Amino acid sequence: MSLLGRLTGTVARHALMLSIAIAAIYPVYYMLVTSLKTKSAWTADQFGLPFNPTLDNYGAVFADGRIPVWFLNSVLVTGLSVILATVVATFAAYAIARIPFTGATFLLRLMIALMVIPPAVLILPLFLGFQPLGLVNTYQGVILIYAGMIVPISVYMLVSFFRTLPAEIFDAARIDGASTLRILVSIVIPLSAPGFVTLIVVNALWVWNELLIALVFLQDDNQRTLMAGLTQFKGHYSVNEPLVMAGTFISALPMLLLFLAGQRFFVRGLVAGAVK
Repeated sequence: MSLLGRLTGTVARHALMLSIAIAAIYPVYYMLVTSLKTKSAWTADQFGLPFNPTLDNYGAVFADGRIPVWFLNSVLVTGLSVILATVVATFAAYAIARIPFTGATFLLRLMIALMVIPPAVLILPLFLGFQPLGLVNTYQGVILIYAGMIVPISVYMLVSFFRTLPAEIFDAARIDGASTLRILVSIVIPLSAPGFVTLIVVNALWVWNELLIALVFLQDDNQRTLMAGLTQFKGHYSVNEPLVMAGTFISALPMLLLFLAGQRFFVRGLVAGAVK
């Protein structure tokens, strides 16, 4: 390939990556910029920079009183759902990846098949099943649903990570008399830290941003998650876009900080899971 051809290919790749980066960053930029404007300033110029930025919209959001409650609800539901799913998936993935037994391949394929089922088709069966058990409009019910929905992808990802670990490490541990549980806790989990960080970030993003299940199964206003609550918030303040964007930016900020905090491990985890 000629020098001109290589140069053209490099420029094209960088232009594509730059376009993708701009498309990903622009919504966050728009939320932040809009939230710093007054309603009149936004009406006059919807896409320009705020020449007289104000934090009044954020003050109004917190003055509403419901945002802090919804925020804590989201933290509770997201945290417990991810923890429960991670614990269950860890034991399941370790058994599939490192403990030979009949049906391991079938179970892994079953996990893959469950990943393609849309959550929307499960709403009615889950509601009818949870209602007699008293789990509708409860945190326990929503946490069980979320954990169940993210377990399949969690098992699939962890199996990929566990299989990348050298078999010699397991043989040496067994020679030293380590039990299966001890190997998992003392060797597998520490060596798979990037994979666990990747898994936690991905699952937390999905649970935090999920809307349909939260709307159906958390009907009490004080129990709503932040995303479900913001639908009412937006409906109430639909004519005041800067105020709505302030609430939306607050809802996006925790997951943005989580991703930035685990970015180094996140990238390593993606690479480790892709290369065996």
